[in-house]
Amino acid sequence: MSYQALARKWRPRHFADVVGQDHVVSALTSALDQNRVHHAFLFTGTRGVGKTTLARLLAKALNCQAGPDPTAEPCGECSVCSAVDEGRFIDLLEVDAASRTRVDDTREILDNVQYAPTQGRYKVYLIDEVHMLSGHSFNALLKTLEEPPPHVKFLLATTDPQKLPPTILSRCLQFNLRALQVDEISGQLEKILQAESLEFDEQGLATLARAAAGSMRDALSLLDQGIAFGNGRVTADEVRDMLGMIERRHVEILLRALAAKDAVTVIETIADMALRALDYMAALDDLLLVLHDVSLYQVAPDAARAKEADTELVVELAGAMPEEDVQLYYQIGLLGKRDLPLAPDAASGFEMTLLRMLTFSPESDGPNNTPAVARAAPQPDNRAGRAAEAPRASASRETGSSAPDKSSAPDTPPAEEANAAVADNLADPDIWAELVGKSDLKGVSRELAMNLAPETFSGNVLTVALKPSLAHLHSKPRQKTIEKALSAFAATAVRLQVVDGAEDAPETPAQNQQRHAEEAKAKAYQTLMDDPVVKDIMERFDATVVPDSIRPGKQERK
Repeated sequence: MSYQALARKWRPRHFADVVGQDHVVSALTSALDQNRVHHAFLFTGTRGVGKTTLARLLAKALNCQAGPDPTAEPCGECSVCSAVDEGRFIDLLEVDAASRTRVDDTREILDNVQYAPTQGRYKVYLIDEVHMLSGHSFNALLKTLEEPPPHVKFLLATTDPQKLPPTILSRCLQFNLRALQVDEISGQLEKILQAESLEFDEQGLATLARAAAGSMRDALSLLDQGIAFGNGRVTADEVRDMLGMIERRHVEILLRALAAKDAVTVIETIADMALRALDYMAALDDLLLVLHDVSLYQVAPDAARAKEADTELVVELAGAMPEEDVQLYYQIGLLGKRDLPLAPDAASGFEMTLLRMLTFSPESDGPNNTPAVARAAPQPDNRAGRAAEAPRASASRETGSSAPDKSSAPDTPPAEEANAAVADNLADPDIWAELVGKSDLKGVSRELAMNLAPETFSGNVLTVALKPSLAHLHSKPRQKTIEKALSAFAATAVRLQVVDGAEDAPETPAQNQQRHAEEAKAKAYQTLMDDPVVKDIMERFDATVVPDSIRPGKQERK
């Protein structure tokens, strides 16, 4: 007996066998159970997701002879079910619209619509790639599609519904079949290989599933190829060789080298990869997939564990790479994929993409060795300036009016001294409140900073207290945003350590702001009450002042 391809051998025979299209299966089976089956259906979706399969299953369900009416569970044993499965059911007319686009072909088909079915209850017309029909063919189909004889059902399938005229779309029930997820495809492949008694590993199936790009038929074709390539075994290494993909060890070496900023190892590894016939676009995909898992683990570890993405490599890289580096590498990788076809050759384009990751790393020094934070630091507030001015004034008094020694090292720039003074006083509630007020923090990040009370500052770590009732404001990304804003005012990078706040915790910026507002309002009230004109008005008209109506002004009355 000749070998039958897996895509044909494992084509679903029942609605329950269809993978990943539960929304369509549920609608069709409900319509069959209620005997409310429309006369025209349109199945849309990318290649290999089950459009033709569902149409054939619907034709089988409409004509199954196990009962007097259509059924959502065809028996699979009657003559009609067997004929549909074997592709020889005379009342199921499959038309390839891509090869029969002319209006004469369509009219020839429609001439037979009036005749009753020969073997089943319904005559079913399955028109595949219906968007390929000509405009005249669509016009010829319109009237029959709108009011077909009671014994006729139309099942249309297309990968490009945008090309269908609105008049056709309005006459059909449309079902959009989605691309399948990697785990759905790999689960089906595992089921098939177990039934076929073939060896495999999960990593190899996941690689095949990703290469299928959401198409179950493509996945089964690749599985056939993988079985032949691996001599009856489907393993990750053999699948990667078959697809011309980068070896797993190369992925690990490159990512560890990126984390260590080791350009030499990156170049040597790429040279080693060039000895094999690689698909460099797929190589970038492999790197991006791992970077995605690393970012997911950094931001939401529980979600990464739920997806089983917390591999040893991912956990290691999540600790070695700053979050901003991971995001930058991912974006550069995406741009590298876009530009790869424009490179002189794929290998050099791939190498240039990784060199960009190293060159544009946030921690890389530019031509100027001065840290970016110090160069771009904003002007410090007055309090910080006064704190920095005191040591300089003292030093001036000690040295008198003597001129400085030109051979000595240059003085520290005032901006850097001020930044250092800011860092030394970060635990001061007033300094902290003023810095938060001058920062460019916005939204919830600003609200979080306004409710943090500084406690201690040691070793570049600022310990801040947050009341448990406001714990919902805190998240790791918002903490990183505040740290970045603080570092712009200090001489070095500042890290936050958030602890639970007690009742006697230092004043927060929000409390500081409220206290100053109340003090200003009280002063404004007292100034108003002391004003002779106001006193005269109150006496003449027996008036009173509404305290809540008073707003502090910027200038006093003269």
